[in-house]
Amino acid sequence: MSRNPEVLWAQRSDKVYLTVALPDAKDISVKCDPQGLFSFSALGSQSKRFEFTLEFYGKIVPEYRKNVGLRNIIFSIQKEERSWWPRLLKSEEKPAPYIKVDWNKWCDEDEEIDSETASDDETAIVDEECESSDDDGLLYLPDLEKARSK
Repeated sequence: MSRNPEVLWAQRSDKVYLTVALPDAKDISVKCDPQGLFSFSALGSQSKRFEFTLEFYGKIVPEYRKNVGLRNIIFSIQKEERSWWPRLLKSEEKPAPYIKVDWNKWCDEDEEIDSETASDDETAIVDEECESSDDDGLLYLPDLEKARSK
């Protein structure tokens, strides 16, 4: 019997971030379909099977970035078209209770400024707060060495 891990999500106009809370994950298997189907399975602690399948609101690029940490797996998934989805899933039903918004990575549509129309000062601020990059959203923990030296 399989279980569902906690899944946190956030979006930008060009990407969706999924954080799967699964400490000590092994045998991670992911299938990413261009039509928006995302399937995940892995073994957690005590070799318990965890899995879920999401049908995203829109189409995605099947290639994704993955960062496996000790406590979670973070996925950066490129949207096929640059747009804001009104919700994560295609279904209008309430999402399963294990799917939650990741407020640490969340950025509202009106906060994301197109870098082509922003001034240099505005772009610098947006880059720090909302603009996505390849590594954006892949680390949860602050730099502990910097914090200790203060």
